[in-house]
Amino acid sequence: MQRIVFYILYPILWFISILPFRLLYILSDIIYVFIYYIVGYRKKTVKENLQIAFPQFTEKERLAIEKQSYKHLVDMFLEMIKTISISEKEINKRFVFKNLDVYLDLEKKGKSIALMCSHYASYEWIISLNGKISFKGYAIYKRIANEYFDTLVKDIRAKFKAYLITTKETKKTIEENSSKGILGVYGFASDQTPRRNHTMYWYRFFNRETPIHTGAETLAKQYNMNMIYLKVTKVGRGYYEAYFEVLTEDVNSIPDYQISELFIRKTEEQIKENPGYYLWTHKRWKHKKNE
Repeated sequence: MQRIVFYILYPILWFISILPFRLLYILSDIIYVFIYYIVGYRKKTVKENLQIAFPQFTEKERLAIEKQSYKHLVDMFLEMIKTISISEKEINKRFVFKNLDVYLDLEKKGKSIALMCSHYASYEWIISLNGKISFKGYAIYKRIANEYFDTLVKDIRAKFKAYLITTKETKKTIEENSSKGILGVYGFASDQTPRRNHTMYWYRFFNRETPIHTGAETLAKQYNMNMIYLKVTKVGRGYYEAYFEVLTEDVNSIPDYQISELFIRKTEEQIKENPGYYLWTHKRWKHKKNE
């Protein structure tokens, strides 16, 4: 059944991927109307998230953010499909690393790198980084249930020299690379909700105590990796700029959880600059500290 679904949908995805960007965004506008006004995809979750994050805003102001976030969500989904056929030249024109030298200087330190980013603007096109660096690039992702689509996504990323590993594979991959002396950069999108367990670390994200991911910091300390933050901004429809900021070159000198806290603070600051480009459809505050 998975194969049948893949063979039915893949030609459609391929056709979308070869559309000129002008037509791609016309299609996006049409899908936005369907998703937002007809289907109402996760609208309740988005409204609840925005109420928690921006209680000081009027209902009209939150509604404007809500609509902008859905328009951006559809844009990004189609841009992800566009990656099937996009050329390296085109993606480099549309996703620009403004201070790549900051990252390259960190490579010269001779240690693997934990790269932290959030689900803001475009996290899909970060894969274009791999054509500009010498370290082997890994992106940590959630496996797709349909194995054929999962393989497709891996193949697309591999085209840009990016290798996908699941959260379960992350520690093993880092350990194997470390033992073989292979230097890598590992991408952690660590701003969303971790699974509920007894060892959660809580920090105030916007206006509520929130469990946060600490895996990037933990692994960086265990394998003595440098840590860097990537801030992506949307400068136009289909155009993004990214900025690197070194978090630490001596991870074990910093008390536990402080780097994770710093990452969350930076994420919150960026969201506040323009809330409409954040992924609000995720149930970010589904856990309560005392439940």
